[in-house]
Formats: sequence, structure tokens, C-alpha cells
Amino acid sequence: MQPPDVRKYLFDIQQACELLRQFTAGQTFDDYKANAMLRSAVERQFEIVGEALNRALRVAPTLTAEISDHQRIIAFRNHLIHGYAAVADDVVWGVLEKNLSTLAAQVRRLLGENPQPG
Repeated sequence: MQPPDVRKYLFDIQQACELLRQFTAGQTFDDYKANAMLRSAVERQFEIVGEALNRALRVAPTLTAEISDHQRIIAFRNHLIHGYAAVADDVVWGVLEKNLSTLAAQVRRLLGENPQPG
């Protein structure tokens, strides 16, 4: 069981992952590119994921062994925030398609829930 502060950050990550899944359900990459509100919503949830993970790692550095690509997740958040003018839609969509389900499953496991296929 994780300390309460860490669980709060993990819960925030879990919620952001779920919102990302909901926002993009039934959407295509072309839909994503054409919808500024969807792009903004997706980028915001990825920012939350990266910030919550960064804070969780400060409280519990041992999580680095539990969250694959933790450094890349935080770097992605930093790029979204600080390099917003150079954010590539195809990169964001690629992270959604290739990495989101893995992160969501890892967080569910850390929260003590049964991982489900993402």
C-alpha cells in the first residue's frame, strides 16, 4: 500500500488516463487534428499525468521501478507546457495509441486494482 499522498497522485493519473480514453473514444487522428478543443483537452490531461507523476516520484522515489518510461512521461509534460508551440499532433496521438494503456494498467496495479486490458 502506498502512502496517502502518493495514492492521491496515482489517483490523479488514473483519472487523467480515463478522461483521455473517454475524450478519444471513437475518434480518429484526423478528428483529433481538426478539433482544437479535443487537442486542448488531451494535452491538458497529459500535463496532469506528467505533473502528478513528477510529484509522486518526489514523495516515493521507488516508484521509478514501477512506472515504465517515467522520465519520458515527465519530459512529455514539460514539452507540452514549455514547448507548446512545437507540439506535434502525431506525437501526441502516438502516445495515446501506444503508451496510455500501459501507464493506466501500471497505475491500477499500484492502486491495488485488477489491471484490465486498456
